[in-house]
Amino acid sequence: MALVVDGERHPMRLTLGALAELEAGLEEGSLVELVQRFEAGDCSTRDVLALIVAGLRGGGWEGTARDLLHAEIEGGPLVAARKAAELLARAFMLPGES
Repeated sequence: MALVVDGERHPMRLTLGALAELEAGLEEGSLVELVQRFEAGDCSTRDVLALIVAGLRGGGWEGTARDLLHAEIEGGPLVAARKAAELLARAFMLPGES
């Protein structure tokens, strides 16, 4: 999976390290609560941004959330939210599930 930021394609994945960094950076709740917010459709833009940053960092990007403040994400906020939800779903998918 990838996200195009400022015209450049960046791979995204939630590695164990990226998940740990994500959980440490959550302002409220745990990773499980983040999953529950996404499942309920009750996620915030902060949740989406945190997941996008974690996914990008898991893919090798060395930036921070601050680097995305003025960045253009291809497809806009809706695509970013979809990619964040897909990242989360893939991270907790059992092998062989699709």
